[in-house]
Amino acid sequence: MSCPSEPDDVKLVASIFSSDKNLIDRTVNDLEVFFGSCDMISSFLLFDYTRYYEKEMGWPLFRRFVSFERLIRPEDLVNVKIKTYDIEHRYMNADNRRVNIDPGIISAERLILATGKNYSHRIYLSNGIYADLTLIYRFGTFRSLEWTYPDYADNNVISFFNSVRADYLLKRSKR
Repeated sequence: MSCPSEPDDVKLVASIFSSDKNLIDRTVNDLEVFFGSCDMISSFLLFDYTRYYEKEMGWPLFRRFVSFERLIRPEDLVNVKIKTYDIEHRYMNADNRRVNIDPGIISAERLILATGKNYSHRIYLSNGIYADLTLIYRFGTFRSLEWTYPDYADNNVISFFNSVRADYLLKRSKR
């Protein structure tokens, strides 16, 4: 029989993309005000797996992934997503976003992204926010699932998240 227990704290991560590299860096600074220092930041990556955002945000789009030093409670992901909506709105141009922020959490087992969009594999959390199981950790690496966005299945992105996970496990072991 299972007994309810509290999960471990998790590692907060975010994807930030925009057509303006300077805005991405300003957004990283904004996130640090609310969530503490970043401990890992990817290089700029071309966000070219889809042109879905081109009309709203321009082209080409660039992305950076970041992780944060301070571990959080898994249930805090809802409030993090709501705060990232606030930051996105701060930089809007008329009705168009200039920056997109997708926060998520890494545990030893998985990467979960927060989203406001429902779908068959997403679990409702609260306040209009869903959990999207994006990657699972098996056989020594993160692995994509049939619904994982292609950009998150990219080997360079998975390598970044593997490094974040290793750092997370080290921090967790020192607690």
